[in-house]
Amino acid sequence: MSTSLRAILFILLGVLCGSLNDVGIKLLSGEYPLHQMVFVRSVIGVTITLVLVQMEGGVALLRTDRPALHMLRAVLVVFSNMLFFSALAVMPLGAATALFFVAPLFITILAIPLLGETVGRHRIAAVLIGLVGVAVMMAPGVDWGDIGRASLLLPVAAACCYAGMQVLTRKLGAYTAASSLAFYIQLTFLTVSALFFVVAGDGRFAEGLTHPSAIFLLRAWVWPEQQDLWVFAGIGVMSAAIGYCMGMAYKLGNASVVASYEYAALPLALLWGWLIFAEVPRHVVWVGIVLIAGAGLYVFARERARDRVLAASPPLRHP
Repeated sequence: MSTSLRAILFILLGVLCGSLNDVGIKLLSGEYPLHQMVFVRSVIGVTITLVLVQMEGGVALLRTDRPALHMLRAVLVVFSNMLFFSALAVMPLGAATALFFVAPLFITILAIPLLGETVGRHRIAAVLIGLVGVAVMMAPGVDWGDIGRASLLLPVAAACCYAGMQVLTRKLGAYTAASSLAFYIQLTFLTVSALFFVVAGDGRFAEGLTHPSAIFLLRAWVWPEQQDLWVFAGIGVMSAAIGYCMGMAYKLGNASVVASYEYAALPLALLWGWLIFAEVPRHVVWVGIVLIAGAGLYVFARERARDRVLAASPPLRHP
């Protein structure tokens, strides 16, 4: 199997696990606090990830000479997840996922100052079109019912954090094992959720709150019902798989090729939303999906074309 095909299979598996993880979080969001779910899934995720670390070469892989970058990357993932999961508590799965997919466009913008990449007018135009898609979904005349305007910003903010994380993945992935990348993320999730429990685990900060996302973040821990234990276990396994598969995909494959396959999450989110939560996307969501996804896929197509040109160019200096 070629390296490119392996990268594509890893990213598709990661996307599937991520989609199932989102379903699990949304199913549990009405009864349990987010930090409890994150803690449980991180305990499971860290355990599985350590097994993968051992399989890839042992704990020596965890040593790094860039701990600050790993920490920043992990913190960005934590913020991205918390913002996105907070959106899932109040928004349809398909709409939240569509707004989150402005992340590849933010990656294009961040790559200019952080990776030194040059971005031409075509990709800049695509970024603007994608942002128009966000504006269409968030326009004042659009009736979202009980969903407040601030809630619509949650997946967009999550996309900003995710874009920063992926830019750092490009920097670190060249010389860091995928299992190590996943371990640092799981460890950060575990630390942050444990701190949440110490500070807010009794639910005192949730008293008097009315916004569902704020309550989801700060409500008290409760012992899971027996039928929910399987969902907790499932999101733990999915969490470990996501971190490993994503890290492996970006490590093996060209980033512009791999990232385009992340859009498989959109039809999956729409499918789960319809089958499990009886969510039928509004017309404005379809318009937003077309603009955002179209713009993102165009950016990837331009990056692939640029990579082919660079690969075909003769070397500047012959050996």
